[in-house]
Amino acid sequence: MKRRDFIKNSAYTGIGLAVPSYLSSCSNLFDQAGRGREYKADIIIIGGGLGGCAAALSASKQGASVIMTEPTDWIGGQVSQQGVPPDEHQWIESFGRTENYARFRSLIRDYYRNNYRLSNTALQSEYLNPGNGMVSRLCHEPMVALAVLQSMLEPFIASGHLRIFPNTKPTEAFVDADRVRSVSCINVELGNNLVFNGDMFIDASEEGDLLPLTGTEYVLGVESRLQTGEPHAPEKADPGNIQALTWCFAMDHLEGEDHTIEKPVNYDFWKNHIPDLMPEWSGKLLSLNYSNPRTLETRALSFAPTAKTGPAPDTPALNLWLYRRIIDKNNFESGSFESDITLVNWPQNDYMLGNITDVSDKVRDKNLKQAKQLSLSLLYWLQTEVPRPDGKQGWKGLRLRKDMFGTDDGLAKYPYIRESRRIKAEFTVREQHLSLEERKKAYPNDDDLVLATPFHDSVGIGYYHLDLHPSTGGDNYIDMASVPFRIPLGAMIPRRMENIIPACKNIGTTHISNGCYRLHPVEWSIGEAAGHLCLYSIRKKIRPRDIRNNSKELSEFQSHLMGNGIELEWSKLK
Repeated sequence: MKRRDFIKNSAYTGIGLAVPSYLSSCSNLFDQAGRGREYKADIIIIGGGLGGCAAALSASKQGASVIMTEPTDWIGGQVSQQGVPPDEHQWIESFGRTENYARFRSLIRDYYRNNYRLSNTALQSEYLNPGNGMVSRLCHEPMVALAVLQSMLEPFIASGHLRIFPNTKPTEAFVDADRVRSVSCINVELGNNLVFNGDMFIDASEEGDLLPLTGTEYVLGVESRLQTGEPHAPEKADPGNIQALTWCFAMDHLEGEDHTIEKPVNYDFWKNHIPDLMPEWSGKLLSLNYSNPRTLETRALSFAPTAKTGPAPDTPALNLWLYRRIIDKNNFESGSFESDITLVNWPQNDYMLGNITDVSDKVRDKNLKQAKQLSLSLLYWLQTEVPRPDGKQGWKGLRLRKDMFGTDDGLAKYPYIRESRRIKAEFTVREQHLSLEERKKAYPNDDDLVLATPFHDSVGIGYYHLDLHPSTGGDNYIDMASVPFRIPLGAMIPRRMENIIPACKNIGTTHISNGCYRLHPVEWSIGEAAGHLCLYSIRKKIRPRDIRNNSKELSEFQSHLMGNGIELEWSKLK
C-alpha cells in the first residue's frame, strides 16, 4: 500500500499517527444544552505553538493545572500547522538548547526509526535527517512533529494537569486593574463560548492576540531610529510595516504523470508581479532570481526535482527542490515513497502586499486569500512555466501533497507568521545588543569570542542571524551577522500588566531584533521559561517583575531554571 492511501481525509489517520486525546474529547467541552462552560486553572495559555507547548510542558510537569487553547486542530505552530522545518544554529546537536527541546528533536528521529522503513544507512545515522534538506539538520514532515508533541504532552493530559482546547480563539478578556481575571473564547467549529479563569495568563499566540484584548501595551511593525537607536532602523516608525507572511505547502514529483492544478484565479497577476521594494527586487517574483539577503544583488536560483544532490545540472545555483526537502526517499526502503517531498517556503511565496494584524476583518480575509493565491500560483508556475535545465518549461509531475496537512486546498493549516505584536517590556532587546558589527566594538582583540550583551537576568539562550524578510512596507531583506545571545527576563515582563507573560515572538524585541528571536529553538526556550516563571510566581506569591528586580529572587529562579535543564549562558563556546 502506498503512503498516500494511508492518509485520506485526516492527517491523524495513518501510519504511526493516532487521534490526539484533546481532539477525541472535544465533544465533552460543552453541556447538553450547548451552552459554554467556565474552566479554572493555575495557568491559561492562549496559543498552542512551540512556545505554548513548551510552556504547557514545563508547567504541567511540575504539577500545575494548565489550560491551552489553539485556533486550529493542530498544536505545534510553525513546526507543524505552518509546515516549517526547524531553523537552528550549528551547535544545536550538542548544546545551546533546553533539555526538553533536545528531547523533542531526539523523539522526531526516534519516530522515524520506530514507524518507518528506513534504509540501512539511515538507520545507522546518529543524526538522522529524514529530508536531508539544506536548511536544517532535521527536516521532517509536519505530522511527525505533531505526533511527537502530542506524545510529550499526553502524560499530563492523562493525569488531568493539562487540558487542550483546539479550534478555540480568544474573543474577550476581563481585566481588573492591572490583572487579567478571565479570557472568553469561541470554538470556531461549534460557535460555542468558553470562559477560562486563571491566576496567570500566557500569550503564546502567533500574533499576540491577548495583548489588545487585555489592554496590554504593545508595539507592532517598525520603530524609528530615534526610538531605538538601531543603526538599521528607519527615520520614521511605521506600525503597518511588518515582515511578509508565507503560506507554505508540500509537493512531490512523479515523472511522466500530470498533476497540474487548475489555473489559480489570480495567476496572471502573480505571474507578472514585481515587488515594489527599496532597494529594488531582482525582477518578477515568480522567477528563478531573488535578492541576495546580505548584498541585495540579484542572485540566481535553480529548480530540478530530478536532481539527487547539490545544485541543478549545469548550474551552480541553489536548487530550491533540495532547500527545504522534508523526505529524501533514499533514506527509506525502496517503495516507501514514490518521490522526495519538499516543503515550499521560498522567496517566491513571501506575501508582501498587506498585513493581517491590527486591520479590519475584511482586509485580513483579503490578504490571507491573496497569500493562498500566491502560493497556488507559484505551484502552477512550477508545473507549467518554470525554466528547466534541459531547456523545457514546467514540471507537470509536481503533485500538491494535500495529505501533509489534511486541508482541502492542500496548503498548510495556518500561514507562517514571522512577526507579531510585541509587548512594551521592562527591557527591550535591540540590534546593538546582538549584531556582530556592533558587538565587536566591545571586544578589543580580533580573536576574541564575540557574544551578545550579557544580560544579567537571562532565562535562556539562542542564536540565529538577524534575518528579516521583505516587508509589507516595501523594505527588502535586512540580513546581517549576529552573535550568540541570551533571553532576558525583562523582555518577558510587560511594563504594567502583572499576570500576563509572552511566550514566543511577542516578547520585548524590536522589529529588527525580532529577526533572530523568532526561530524554533528560541521560541521553545522563551515558552519553557514562561511556564516556569508563571508557576514560580504563583507558588512564591510574588509578581514576575519582583522576581526579576530582586537579586535574591532572580538568583533562585535562575537556579531553578538550570536545575530543569535550561542553559542561561554560552559557557560551552568559551
